[in-house]
Amino acid sequence: MKILIVDDSRAMRMLVKRTLRQTGVEIAEIEEAADGNEGLAKVGDWAPDLIFCDWNMPEMNGIDFLQKLRGGGDQTPFVFVTSEISDELRERAFANGAQSFVTKPFTVDAFNDVFGLLG
Repeated sequence: MKILIVDDSRAMRMLVKRTLRQTGVEIAEIEEAADGNEGLAKVGDWAPDLIFCDWNMPEMNGIDFLQKLRGGGDQTPFVFVTSEISDELRERAFANGAQSFVTKPFTVDAFNDVFGLLG
């Protein structure tokens, strides 16, 4: 499985990466992007199997990134990893094609739940 992590915080990208490796899911490659613009370039060049993305980022935030992906026809499974937990934001994310949420602070079990959901 190829996974893209999109988050403006390098420390958070490293934490997500480390946690993903603890899940026991076979992960072939993990790429990182610091914002939605960089994420779009990575998706176009690399074609990940799954995207984990923060909501709040400079340049292009997570929801705008998701909208651009879906608007371009990309259907890569998309999971927000964020501290944003309001029902309104969740509804907006799901309406735009997100599959799930992992709430910060997170655990290995939260990522295992996502993998279970996505099959």
